[in-house]
Formats: sequence, structure tokens, C-alpha cells
Amino acid sequence: MNYLDLDLNVNLLKGITEAGYEKCTPVQQKVLEVSLDGKDLYVQSQTGTGKTAAFLITIMQQLLLSNNTEKKALVLVPTRELAVQVEEEAKKLGKYTNLKIGSFYGGVAYESQVELLEKGIDIIIGTPGRIIDLCESNKMDLSNVCYLAVDETDRMFDMGFYPDLRKIVKLLPPSTSRQTMLFSATLNSYVKNLAWEYTIDATEITIESENITVDEIAQELIHVSSNDKIKLLMGIINRENPESLIIFCNTKKMCEVVSKRLEINNIKNEFIIGDLPQVKRLKIMDSFKSGKIKCLIATDVAARGIDVNDLQMVVNYDLPNEAENYVHRIGRTARAGKSGKAYTFCSEQDVYSLLPIERYIEKQIPSKVATEEDFGQDKSQGVYIRLGSEKGNKKTSKERSKQNYKTQNRSKNTKKTNSSRPKRSSSEELERLSSLTADERMKYYKEKYAKQFGVEITQNTQKKEKNSLLGKLKNIFTGRK
Repeated sequence: MNYLDLDLNVNLLKGITEAGYEKCTPVQQKVLEVSLDGKDLYVQSQTGTGKTAAFLITIMQQLLLSNNTEKKALVLVPTRELAVQVEEEAKKLGKYTNLKIGSFYGGVAYESQVELLEKGIDIIIGTPGRIIDLCESNKMDLSNVCYLAVDETDRMFDMGFYPDLRKIVKLLPPSTSRQTMLFSATLNSYVKNLAWEYTIDATEITIESENITVDEIAQELIHVSSNDKIKLLMGIINRENPESLIIFCNTKKMCEVVSKRLEINNIKNEFIIGDLPQVKRLKIMDSFKSGKIKCLIATDVAARGIDVNDLQMVVNYDLPNEAENYVHRIGRTARAGKSGKAYTFCSEQDVYSLLPIERYIEKQIPSKVATEEDFGQDKSQGVYIRLGSEKGNKKTSKERSKQNYKTQNRSKNTKKTNSSRPKRSSSEELERLSSLTADERMKYYKEKYAKQFGVEITQNTQKKEKNSLLGKLKNIFTGRK
């Protein structure tokens, strides 16, 4: 179905056309067939399918048709990044209308947001916390909200926003006097209960997830020692020189370490983590989207809501702890049917995350073993990386030298006395891994490290004991005692 086939406001249609929308995506078609009639709905659809445009076009069309200029719309999102993203999309679509649009989120000053409200606004886009703050301070009035859209509803529950959602809905007109639309990647029981509680005869719409991991993304799993990850990363960047690259790490600390090591190697980059100041976060994202910065390093939480067109490459520096996050990460390179490339590093520390991922995507990721030809020069090798959290604990160069000397000696003694640490995988050992299935690899690692620690895994091992053993092995791989 084309947008020209819909009976939309002329000025709205002009903005839609200029934004590059011609044919409706599956989720847009199914939503608009129901929503333009004013019906409630709850929708399951993955990120990148065009759902944002679906609810924004619905809201704008309804507001433009209404004779009541006092009517407002409220769009609730879980993160600040997503609020900014939805606002940008709304302003593109509504460019030729007279609708006033604004976003409201924490981490920035109230003054500009309050000033925006005083001038009058038709479409409010915001995060629950800031919306509640503005309402409680009598700066925002939701009594005229006749259109409510909640995006990434499942994420709202994950982040603990359910009580805030209930509080906000109580400030709105009753469900009989408003249109409610819920969008979620999964229609779990929480989302369905919310739909049952706050909608009237809502239509359920489910868009089947496309198998983007198989058809649209060139994936490669590379077995590499954890000590050689930076060298491998340098080799990939120098060889392929991607125009845009996101590197995913599992922790904030690792994001900062990788960022600073890349800096030493003259790779301009930025990293975003969950507690980064909002002003700096937005500045970084603007630089990345505009191409001023080609390399971005992020955790899964910080990257939520990032939507970058034509992202060329994703590198999983660490395998994600949750299988579903693997799909979310690499799927960022295949938006709207475009192709992409994803490299995944698998070291002795990552192996426990591999099996659930391959089971989840129902496919063994094409793999190889890193060789010397894959590595690049690492100028940061042997350099101590000082993290931002250490700034309050400054030491003189003499003290640092003394500490480094102790660390080196302790490391030497550890090599002599502590044979319980897993040794660095040899190239022959890694070569063998590339030919094994995921289950065979798991068995290989279990047996290898169980024997090294004087523990034997047998088929008769009780479930409780086996889980305990796996827990110990995970601690060993991650360096915890």
C-alpha cells in the first residue's frame, strides 16, 4: 500500500513524501488500517520496521482532522535517546503542518522545556520521569491528551517504569475518551495486561520478525585470545576502513578501555555508557550521525534507541550475555532491508555466551581462527589505561612506576605458582575450535578447564553440582575468585 492511496491531510502527505516514505512497511500498513479509524491497538514489532512513523502519522492525521485545537497527543518512550529520535522523526513528517512538537526528558535543564510548554504544544514526547516531574510542578497539563502512544512498552517494564506509567495514565482522560496505542518488541503478559487495563477492545497486531541474522548480514565469528582482541580490532579497522562502526562491549569499564586504546592507535572515536551526562551523550550522537566520528563504542544499555542510517559495520568485542542482544546489536547494520557486516570476537572468556546465541538464531555463525595476518599493530600494548573513575586518585609518576613494578613481579610469581589460571589458547587449539559445533565447543571448554582445576564432569553429576561447577568456571574465565 502506498501513502498516496491513503486519505491523509495534504500538508502531512507532503512531509511524508519529502521524508522519503512512499510505500508502507508491513507494520505501517496494518497499523494505519486500524488506527486511522480511531481504534485502540497493541502491536508487536521489532526495531527498525517503521513503527515510529506508523503512530506519528496516526497522531498527526487525527489532530489535523480534529476541530478541537485544545486536543493533545502524548508519546511515552523509555530513554532520552529515543525521545530525541522520535522528535526528529515527528518534525520531519510534520514539517508542513502547524503542529507544535517537543521532547521532554531528564538530564537537561527544566527552563527550556517549561518555556516550550508555555508557548503551547500539540505533541508531547517524553520519558516517564520527566513527564511526572513537570506534571507535579504544574508545568504540564495532560487533561486534554486524546491520543496516547507508548513505544517499547516491554522495555518500560524492564526499566521499572510500570508504576510511573500507571501514574501518568491516571492524569489522562479516561480510556473511552482517548485513543491508546502500545508498541512492543514482545507481547508478554505485562504488555497484554496493560492493554487490557487501559484500552477499549484493542486490536492485536503481530509482525513476524524477519530473520535478519541469516539473510541480510554478513557474519563472522573469530576465535581469538582475549589478549589479542585489540590487535584483531586494529587489523579489521585498518583493512576495511569502515565509514561507520559501532563496537559493543559488555561493561562500561571495557568501553572506556577500548576507546582509549584506539585513541593511542590514532583511531578517532567516542564511547557512550549509561551514566554519561546527557549533554555530552547528545553531542556524541550528533557527531556520529553526521559522520564527524566514524567509530562509536557502547554497551547494550547505552545503545538502546540509537538509530543510524547506513551503519556499515558492527563489532562484538565481547559476546553479549543475553542471546537476544546479539540480534539487536548486529541488526543495526540491516535497517530497512539494507545489508551489513558483523564481526564477533570469541575468546576463552566469551565461550559460555556462544551456545545460547547460536540456539537463539537457529544457526551456527560462520567462524574462523585469528591468524597473524588478521592482526594489526597495537601501539597501546603494554600501556596502562587510566580510567575516568581513577581521576580522583592521582599518583605521581614515581608511585605509578613502583606500582607497575609490583604488578609485574606479582604477575611473574603468579605464573610460577598459580597454575589454576587458564592458559592463553594456542593457534593449534583455536584452529580446532573452528570445525566444532557450538555444543562440541562447550563440551571442549568444560572438559579442558575442569581437568585443569582437578574437577571431573561426569554424566551422573547432579544438576546442582553441575550448575555450581559451571558457575566456578564462569568466575575463572572472568577473572573472579
